[in-house]
Amino acid sequence: MTTLEQLSQTTGNLQQTVTNEFAALDLAALNYKPTPESWSILECLEHLNRYSRYYNPALSNAIAANSDGNYVPSITYSWLGKKSLDMVRPQNGKKHKTVKHMNPANSALGPATIEEFLKHQQDLQQLLQVAKSANLNKKAIPVEFFKLLKMRIGETLEFVVIHQERHVQQALRVKQELSAKAAA
Repeated sequence: MTTLEQLSQTTGNLQQTVTNEFAALDLAALNYKPTPESWSILECLEHLNRYSRYYNPALSNAIAANSDGNYVPSITYSWLGKKSLDMVRPQNGKKHKTVKHMNPANSALGPATIEEFLKHQQDLQQLLQVAKSANLNKKAIPVEFFKLLKMRIGETLEFVVIHQERHVQQALRVKQELSAKAAA
């Protein structure tokens, strides 16, 4: 299985998880916060929506500009790509402070946040398909918070998916805490 196929499969799993685990919850459950500093389920998804609003169009433009038939199926990683991926891997339990405009804490959020997340996942699935004709090793995506730095198309696709996996898992932990609290 190629990296793009793996990313597509993970994206599909994330769509299913969000639909199955969160779509039927009421607004109080979706906005439940285990602690005042932690994020609710909707805040986790809104954080991802904010990243998708930037990265999906950036990826779309980069893929379109670099789809000249020189498809390279394997991804090579820059130091920036490796560092970014290591930081957002779900296995990395270390908390990271997010940049202010990407922090959804204390936002007024509702079910539209879930709908937007699922729409971004559909867009990402299309990008992963179109990327099969792109040079994945082309440095073409400006980093959201420091646009002078650029990541490669392939590593950015992987960053987006892994970052989403991290925060969907975070949202699932919030749901578990809410269930445990309700059962107590």
